[in-house]
Amino acid sequence: MSEFLLHIISIAAIYAIVALALNLQAGYAGLLNFGHIAFVGIGAYAVGIGCQFALSLWLVIPAGILLSLLVAAAMAALGRQLSADYWGIATLALAEIIRIAVTNEDQLTGGAQGIGGITAPWASGDQAGDGVIFAVLILLALLVSTVVSLRFASSRFGRALRLMREQPQLAICMGYALPWLKCRALMCSAVMCAAAGMMLAWYTNYVSPDYLLSSETFLIWSMVMIGGIGNVRGVLLGVLLVEGLYNFIPFAKDYLHINSDLTGALRLGLVGLVMLICLLARPGGLLPEKLRILP
Repeated sequence: MSEFLLHIISIAAIYAIVALALNLQAGYAGLLNFGHIAFVGIGAYAVGIGCQFALSLWLVIPAGILLSLLVAAAMAALGRQLSADYWGIATLALAEIIRIAVTNEDQLTGGAQGIGGITAPWASGDQAGDGVIFAVLILLALLVSTVVSLRFASSRFGRALRLMREQPQLAICMGYALPWLKCRALMCSAVMCAAAGMMLAWYTNYVSPDYLLSSETFLIWSMVMIGGIGNVRGVLLGVLLVEGLYNFIPFAKDYLHINSDLTGALRLGLVGLVMLICLLARPGGLLPEKLRILP
């Protein structure tokens, strides 16, 4: 039971970091990024490829972060000529292009089979001990991500992002370059996601194109919207709620006599139902963002 709890904590913490990264874009800057999961996949594949070719972590980690930054810059460049809605579709298309390229590249990424046998730097062979070490590390990473997100919220950069979200013309009049603000928000988010992707690959000892599915992006979006977009505490609450639902269904199916084949569909349906109820009852989420109103 303790190993199961450690597993839930570890996975939830990884999703929480990715959700906080999305909140930096969508919550603070108001960006509709539907290709968010691409950053996670880049970090995971950087670790997988590095392990496959026995590369040093001092090379793998910076390379994964640098590649995620380049993709973030490419996404920001797409937004120069597109409105918010079309830009969201373009980011989804870019993420799908990356997933298809990864799926069809057999030599480097393992194709549809992915890359297995990924060994974490702290691996000792003791599964229970390694699980505890990883849980501690990922919780520390989540703590750092939470503190960074809170600092962003109260910093000049965070206030500039909110101004761009609420009053873009006023932001321009005050001297802010909106494309550069968007690019910085995407890059900061990309670094957090790439780090989470690396932790995910080390934890599962495996990476595959499934890590890049668009459904994962929309799952992260549901966590942010249910908890409270723009509110760090709300995002963390949304992650706990959605992860709780995901792990409750396998236990409930035995009591409700639900077919195992329906478990995945029931999970998505239940999350969708909760999000729909929240959108109708509390559009800002369970813990909505509190904006300061000037007199």
